[in-house]
This record gives sequence, structure tokens and C-alpha cells, in this order.
Amino acid sequence: MRNKEFKSGFVTLIGRPNVGKSTLMNALVGQKIAIMSDKAQTTRNKIQAIYTDDEAQIIFIDTPGIHKPKHALGEFMVETAFQASQGVDLVLMLVNASEAIGPGDRRILDHLRENPLPKILLINKIDLIHPDQLLTIINSYRQEVNFDAVIPISALQEINLEQVLQTIKSKLPIGPQYYPQDQITDHPEYFVVAEFIREKLLYFTREEIPHSIAVNVLKMRPDEEGIMSIEADIIVERKSQKGIVIGKKGQLIKKVKQLARKDIEGLLGEKVRLNLWVKVQKDWRNHQKQLKDLGYHPDEY
Repeated sequence: MRNKEFKSGFVTLIGRPNVGKSTLMNALVGQKIAIMSDKAQTTRNKIQAIYTDDEAQIIFIDTPGIHKPKHALGEFMVETAFQASQGVDLVLMLVNASEAIGPGDRRILDHLRENPLPKILLINKIDLIHPDQLLTIINSYRQEVNFDAVIPISALQEINLEQVLQTIKSKLPIGPQYYPQDQITDHPEYFVVAEFIREKLLYFTREEIPHSIAVNVLKMRPDEEGIMSIEADIIVERKSQKGIVIGKKGQLIKKVKQLARKDIEGLLGEKVRLNLWVKVQKDWRNHQKQLKDLGYHPDEY
């Protein structure tokens, strides 16, 4: 039975690249929504995941990592992240316990200092440091911003995540249940499918190629056998990148299809046929029309 003092609200996760925002969001929701990679700038859009229990509904907004942009896509990503920390109920800043405060962190701290919203600092990856270091790290951030709470966590090992949920609930207003109990994201399936494909490409490619890749899902519908047929384009910037993505005798793209199909079948709960094509769109990250066509446009968020 739902609590009469039911709480709900929108909570933005913000931090520099590779601090573990997507890992944390997936762990809190209990299912994979955002893609994860050891490469920086994995998340490009705002990704919403929904946590619901008898006490509250929390809509988490995962954002791109704050970095120094080198192209129009990067500018979109940073703008998206800062926009997502406006007009919400709470902001979570996630930092890496094993790294000193960097330029990206300072940009966020400057932004939060002027932001009147409640804010919680999550110090992630505490499993990588000695416990004696923790107090110094906490004090260094508290000197910058007056956080409402500071919680040391490990998103990967799921340490102190229940404390995170309870602290968030304590800061949210009484409100309605915006989404059904079993809904875990507000993104269309096309979007999540494209992200799963892109995650596998990030895993198998190296150096600059991951940042030059986009995925555009063209079709998702059952075929004549009743199997979900999905067709998607993989966009790269140069012909040489196309060859790398396809791989020798098509081996790399075959691995991508196998692993992505497994995740997609888990998401959809049905058998999937996945067809991928690799296409070259020169310098697409700096072309506004191509960015918009691929879903990277600030006006849409």
C-alpha cells in the first residue's frame, strides 16, 4: 500500500567524465539503463531512469561528463549537463575519491555554488583509497560548496547506496507518482537500443574512434516470423574508421552484433534479429544538421 506521505522528484547526477554516474544510476534503479565504458564521455544525452518503491518515486537524470569541448558535439554535451541541473528537485555531484579536484570538478562546483537547489556530494570509488584519506577529501569539497549531505560510496560494489536513496527521499517534496510502478526509463526503446549498440562499439574500439561513432536505429518491428527485426546505421567520420569498425573479415562488427543483441533481448524480453550497417559522414560531430538528425540537439531537451 502506498505511503500517504509519498514523495517524488527529479534528481540530476552531474560530474566529470568517468566518475561512475551511469554505474551508480543503473545500480540504484536495479537494471541497466545507461551504457558503461572505461572511456571518457560515454554518456552524450540526458538519460532518465526511474526508481519507485512504496515511499517515493525518484527520476534520476544521468548527464554527460563535464569536460573541455573540442567540437560541437562536446559543446552540446556540456550544455546538456548544466541545463539538467536547473529546475529539478535535487542535484547529486559525483566525484572520484582517488583523484584530486580537477578543472571539470571546479566548473561544477562554481555552478553549484550559485545554484539554490538542495545538493548532495557523493564521493565514489572509496574502495580505491585508504579510509584515513576520506576526511581530508570530504573537507576539501565542503570548503568549496555547502552541501546538504556528503556520502562516501562505491557504485560498483554497491556500498552505501541504501543511504543514498534514504537521503534523497528525505530531501524530496511530497508529490505524485509520475510513472507506472514498473517503468524504469522514459526513453523510447529506439534510444536505449542505440545506446546498447554504441556501448559494444566503445568496448571493441580504441583511441579516437569511440568518440567518432554514433548509432541511428532505423527500424524496429516484428518480421514475418514474429521476431523483432532491428536495423541500425553506425556512423563514423572517416573511411579508415569504417574498416576498423567492420574488422578483419567482418569479425569486429559480428562481435558487436552478438553482444548487443543479447542486451537488447534482455531489454525487450523477446528474440531479436539485429542488422547493422557502417556509414561514413565526414566530420559529423561539427555539423548541426547531422547532430540534430542523430538526436544531439539542445532544443530537444
